[in-house]
Amino acid sequence: MTVVRVAAAAYGVDFLPDWAAYEAKIASWVAEAAAAGAELLVFPEYAALELVALLPAELRHDVLGMRPALQLFLPEFVGLHARLARQYGVCLVAGSFPVQVGESFVNRAHVFAPDGRSGWQDKLLMTRFEAEEWQISPGEGVRVFELSLRGGTELRFGVATCYDSEFPGLARRVAEGGAELLLVPSFTGSRAGFTRVRVGSMARALEGQCYAVHAPLIADAPWSYAIEDAVGRASIYAPADHGLPDDGLVAEGGWNAPGWLIHDLDLALTRHVRADGHVLNWRDRTAASTRATPAEVVTLGASVGV
Repeated sequence: MTVVRVAAAAYGVDFLPDWAAYEAKIASWVAEAAAAGAELLVFPEYAALELVALLPAELRHDVLGMRPALQLFLPEFVGLHARLARQYGVCLVAGSFPVQVGESFVNRAHVFAPDGRSGWQDKLLMTRFEAEEWQISPGEGVRVFELSLRGGTELRFGVATCYDSEFPGLARRVAEGGAELLLVPSFTGSRAGFTRVRVGSMARALEGQCYAVHAPLIADAPWSYAIEDAVGRASIYAPADHGLPDDGLVAEGGWNAPGWLIHDLDLALTRHVRADGHVLNWRDRTAASTRATPAEVVTLGASVGV
């Protein structure tokens, strides 16, 4: 078998009264996807900021003060997702969390294996809001995660968090590490922002001749400046080639419609495209980089009026 069933969350933010309500909500979401047969579940960027509702009211709009306060929830957050991954036998990419590392804070997506083991991928490129207002620092390193599917297939995947998907470097490193699937958790406050991540993800799928799975945060949360607005739709992209959609769009959910997008992805299709597609973007990546020499300016002269 070369098919993996993935679940991308368009995760809707709620104002929750306590930790028990949060735990029950996450458990319900995971149970729903697992009941549908999903093996790999992806929550959005900063979905963990729903926990801001549990902080004192004066911290909910304090984007600097909320960062250390949220660390109190981190051990339980990690423990909850590890338990759910074990309980349902799924691989789970949790909503990213602003994790304190030394004196800095990074945007970290924790990844949990079906046996509860975990790793993470930190976001490498910060948006202006993260860098200038929130003072979130870039992480270090690119990771590829290996997952043994129920049918015996080994799947390797990577995580390109939101803005990271808009640059080819991280995705290329992931693909060179054997990844056949790129997961893109996102948090975008406008349709323009969502489009930038969508176009970037589609470009990464084209370049790497792989699938890209886009999981957006959905929020109308005036109670917190950090996540007051978030828009998008869960989507899955692929290179437009043999056996794959002509427009590169495998599946998508409704606009701003919370819920799972669950879909089977056949790795045999992207493997065939990498080996014998109409075009061979993945093979030609080296030639593309070496032949692109520094630009020579060619002066054409001034235009002549009629």
